[in-house]
Amino acid sequence: MQPRIGIPLCLDARGRWKTGRDYHYIDAAYASAIERAGAIPFYLPIQSDPRALIAQVDGLLLPGGDDLLPPEPYPAGVAFEPVPARQLEFDSALLDQAIASGTPVLGICYGMQLLAVSAGGSLHYDLATDLPEAGVHQLPRTGDGHPVEIEPGSRLARAVGDGPIHVNSLHHQGVAMPGREMLVSARAHDGVIEAIESAGSHFCLGVQWHPEKLEDSEALFRSFVAACAAAPDKE
Repeated sequence: MQPRIGIPLCLDARGRWKTGRDYHYIDAAYASAIERAGAIPFYLPIQSDPRALIAQVDGLLLPGGDDLLPPEPYPAGVAFEPVPARQLEFDSALLDQAIASGTPVLGICYGMQLLAVSAGGSLHYDLATDLPEAGVHQLPRTGDGHPVEIEPGSRLARAVGDGPIHVNSLHHQGVAMPGREMLVSARAHDGVIEAIESAGSHFCLGVQWHPEKLEDSEALFRSFVAACAAAPDKE
C-alpha cells in the first residue's frame, strides 16, 4: 500500500482571509509533491488528539508557515507574521508524537525551524539583524536562490547527492543551533544553516528551502516516502 503522509494545515486566526473567521489553508504544492513521490497526502486540521492522528499516518510533513516569535523585542523595523499559538501547539504536539513513535518527519522552512526548537536548539529570528554579514535570504521570487553545500555522508546527501545544489530562498528566519541529537547537513556559502537531520537512524530531516516549488526536488520527496514505506506498521 502507498504510505500515508500527514500534512498539518496553516491557520489564519487574524482575519487575513475574512474578518471574524478562522481558516485552515496550505499551498497545494506540498500534496502534489507527496503524490508524485508515490504516497497519499492527508491534510491534518487542528484538533484535539495529535496522538491519534500520528497513529493513522506513516509520515509527517511539516510545511512552511509564519514566524516563530523571539523571546525579546527586536528593532522596530523588523516585522514578524507570528504563527498562531493554536497552530504552534498542535504542530509541536504532532512532531513530539512522531518522534516518540519513530514516524519519519520532513520539515520545510518553518517546519525545519520547529524541528530545531523542539530539539532544544535556537533560531536567528531575523537574519538581517542577527547575522548582518550574511547574504539576503528572503528573495522575492521562488525562482531566485543560491547554492548550498551538503555535508558528505549525511542522510540529505544520500537523498539528493553530494551537491552543491541550487535552492530557492524565501525566509528571513533561520536555525542558529540544531538542537540535541540533530546535525547540520547543509549550509549556504555565507554559513547560514540550510538543512538539519537526526543523528540517529530515524528519518527526521529539515530543509530551509521550499523543495515543493522546485522541479528538480523529486529525489528528496522520494527518499522521504521510501522511509515512510519502510517504517514499521502501527497497531
